[in-house]
Amino acid sequence: MNEERKTAVIAIGGNSLILDKQHEDVASQWHAVQETCRHIADMAERDWNLIITHGNGPQVGFILRRNELAEHEVHTTPLDMIGADTQGSIGYMIAQTLGNEFRRRGISRPIVGVVTQVLVDRDDPAFQDPTKGIGGFTTEEEARTFENDGWRVLEDAGRGWRRVIASPTPLKIVELDAIRAMTEQGFVVIAVGGGGIPVIEDKDGNLVGTRAVIDKDRATSLLAQELKVDLFLVSTAIAQVAINFNEPNQKWLGKMTAAEARAYHAKGHFKPGSMGPKIEAVLSYLDAYPNGRALITDPPNIARALDGKSGTWLDA
Repeated sequence: MNEERKTAVIAIGGNSLILDKQHEDVASQWHAVQETCRHIADMAERDWNLIITHGNGPQVGFILRRNELAEHEVHTTPLDMIGADTQGSIGYMIAQTLGNEFRRRGISRPIVGVVTQVLVDRDDPAFQDPTKGIGGFTTEEEARTFENDGWRVLEDAGRGWRRVIASPTPLKIVELDAIRAMTEQGFVVIAVGGGGIPVIEDKDGNLVGTRAVIDKDRATSLLAQELKVDLFLVSTAIAQVAINFNEPNQKWLGKMTAAEARAYHAKGHFKPGSMGPKIEAVLSYLDAYPNGRALITDPPNIARALDGKSGTWLDA
């Protein structure tokens, strides 16, 4: 690794791929990725080593729906292979788009996507109580048909019925040594897409895919911890973190200590479905590697945040 370069792990959120429900088609995804990569290239221009992770939730849902529509014609695809498929396709989009942006700017940096497996404990309690929604919403009657294939289904806050699966704790990134080696050689690495493909060890020590999904931010935090990166950057939909979000007394935060973030979280300022998991991932990273720093912002403000003009910085 270039000793003069600092290394950042960037977790890009779903809005970096799909802006909203009206822009889910492939052409719109390309446009969103191009916009995001333009801002990531600003970091490469500042000579950062970069490791990029991404979500894949909507794309997994699209493939599950295609499975349902085509199951009378072709075989369906198991969830671990869907994870691999989406890592490959999204990684391709990011690699190509970022490479094109690099060429426009005269940046010479190789880019590679790594289809990544992440080890989880086969006895993780999450497998006994799966709650992570996956795929589209439907009626109870149609949802119950999924139970024939071993899925659990639940009603989701008045939005309809859907399948739910376990979200176990990530324990080990299987391809970590490869990611580290390529980063040290100056590659921009795209890895741990969608939190990685969840795998367990069988009784003989072999890795086997399992029906689960790993939280992207938790897996990215583990990657940042293992590599001891200088910066864990969480790219999300807002420029800064706020307390009392969307309330009359909302307050934007330019910086927080880990202790302050933990206190705000305990008071309920960071909701489970939005900022909560991101704050938890950042705290886990800072607890394991106090010398690091974390930054939460949106793609257009990455460069400004690095200059201290936007974003929310977190330190141990």
